Amino acid sequence: MTTLSQYFLANPFGTAVSFVLLLLLWAVLCLPPVIGILYLFYFLFTLPMRRNERARLFLDLLALGLKDGRNPEATVLEAAASRDRAMGVRFHLLAAHLQTGLRFSDALDKVPRLLPPQIRAMLKAGERIGDLAKVLPACRQLLNDGVSQVRGALNYLVILAFCVTPLTIFIPLMIRVKVLPAFQQIFANMTEGAFPAFTRFVFGLSQSGLLFAVQSAFILLIWLAALAYVGGPRLRGWLQRVLPRLTDGLLCRLPWRHKRLQRDFSAMLAVLLDVGVPEAEAVTLAAETTANSTFTRRAAKTRQLLNDGVKLPDALRVMDDSGELQWRLANALHRHGGFLHALTGWHEALDARAFQLEQSVAQVATTSLVLLNGVVVASIVIAVFLLLINLLNEAVLW
Repeated sequence: MTTLSQYFLANPFGTAVSFVLLLLLWAVLCLPPVIGILYLFYFLFTLPMRRNERARLFLDLLALGLKDGRNPEATVLEAAASRDRAMGVRFHLLAAHLQTGLRFSDALDKVPRLLPPQIRAMLKAGERIGDLAKVLPACRQLLNDGVSQVRGALNYLVILAFCVTPLTIFIPLMIRVKVLPAFQQIFANMTEGAFPAFTRFVFGLSQSGLLFAVQSAFILLIWLAALAYVGGPRLRGWLQRVLPRLTDGLLCRLPWRHKRLQRDFSAMLAVLLDVGVPEAEAVTLAAETTANSTFTRRAAKTRQLLNDGVKLPDALRVMDDSGELQWRLANALHRHGGFLHALTGWHEALDARAFQLEQSVAQVATTSLVLLNGVVVASIVIAVFLLLINLLNEAVLW
């Protein structure tokens, strides 16, 4: 490239023409890869929002059809007949299954990636009670979770995972393998091996590999979080098929996920109870809408308690160890206006708390990684300067 630049500068067309040609050459060579990388970041970063937007469009279509008095099957088939590409390929695949005579819920099972698993389960519950319009508000509330996921990624989680973290592994590894051994060998002869205590501690810790292992483990957690963010429902569904108990149990233990599972279960349970579904069946259907096997197993125990004659608020203690759901539902029994109306405030509080917890975890993770790297760099710098100061003191005394 240097020879090419000299050639253009020696050209009689002048420096301005040469500069323009060089600029064009750089643009042709460098812009396509840069644009491709930026688009890849944009594509991965906006995945949750695009999934939710497709689901939101589908729910709006169903709501318009129900408002006009059409059933879900007729609504989907009529929209697919317009050949509108905005609906996506999977929507037209759903319409093709409906044309074969399948029911709406059965056709949804044939196209699992059209909607998130929880929304599919909610729509099935709506079809079971004969009123899809009742479950649409709960479906829309679940779609708001994508906003929280993107906000968490905005807290530099994805940027750290794909840009900074490779360097945070490479640099300490190079310092451990190349820099510190050479540095220690040079100064060992100059100071006769009498290193300051802190310097010996830092050098020993770096060469032992413990510090590198801690950094690698922390970075691995961030990469796993980024993988879960990009993989979304597809990755979660695969893990639930391979390791159902481990995956669903882990999701239940994440504070923000647990609160959203509580919200989804409680909202659907309230809808089902308001339309007169028997309590035992309502608990089972509400647990299925969470698409979580842990909640499903707890619902089976709750149903057994209900069959044994235990009252609903007392039986729901199995679903919630804190007892808050039990207390809220017991109060809702004494109010007028329905269960959903009585529990709406609690559902909104759960949603807000889950959002707050998810953002806090994202910020703490990225801040901890930055602080950890800062402590490592500062420790190495202090260790080197202590050694230099010790060397200068010996030189002055000598």
